[in-house]
Amino acid sequence: MTRKKLKFKITVVASIAVVIVFAALFSGIIAPNDPYSTSAAGIRMAPSFEYPFGTDNLGRCVFSRVLYGGRTTIGMTFLLVAISFVIGTFIGMICGYFGGWLDRLLMRVADVTLAFPQMVIAIAVAGILGGGLFGVLLALGITMWVSFARLARSHTYSLKSKPYISAAILAGKSSWYILGRHIFPNILASLLTNGLTQIGVTMIGISGLSFLGIGVQAPSAEWGQMIAEARAYIQIAPWAVLFPALAIAITIIVFNYLGDLIMDYREL
Repeated sequence: MTRKKLKFKITVVASIAVVIVFAALFSGIIAPNDPYSTSAAGIRMAPSFEYPFGTDNLGRCVFSRVLYGGRTTIGMTFLLVAISFVIGTFIGMICGYFGGWLDRLLMRVADVTLAFPQMVIAIAVAGILGGGLFGVLLALGITMWVSFARLARSHTYSLKSKPYISAAILAGKSSWYILGRHIFPNILASLLTNGLTQIGVTMIGISGLSFLGIGVQAPSAEWGQMIAEARAYIQIAPWAVLFPALAIAITIIVFNYLGDLIMDYREL
């Protein structure tokens, strides 16, 4: 595939991703109904003009809750990826540049972390903390930093032997200056691409914990929690499960595909 075609695809997919993010960000303006308003007379209504995605078991507008749930799910995902990006990149650059006992110690910690499935650790930690926003962020963040750290370490290790790094050292520049001025800008693109691919994994984790009841708690709107609430009456009102599930699937596909396209573009 030519760079021109890839660039066009990236533009289209990125536009879709921006629309999804803006829909979640401005859900308070877009939502046609109060997502937390219940109605005994409107329980499990099929999709209609007034309720585009129907209503749930409490008569709440599913469309409005999907929009508000997007703000919760996507917001938490971006926050967690950003925190993991900063922590993992810092640790990886330190390990790759300085090496020594600190590098060996932190990389062994990373290896131990990778030895266990992410969701198993997340479920255990979230269960101990009792769920909630902080519990979800901590449970998933314990393992998420590792991919950024290992990627940053490998790139930093290869870059530190470059001639311009040696020239900066001979010029008397400090290690922190070299890391911030010469190394970080050169590994940023790879780290951002990795961040895009981590969005889907993180979203599955957040929604999965909420589905299990140890993530975001009711009545807060969150896609995984909405599916968990509606699964008991899926045969009566399938739309209450279908639309939040589609929101998760579409968002994950869009961001994963965007990450893959950018990786392909950088490799050409």
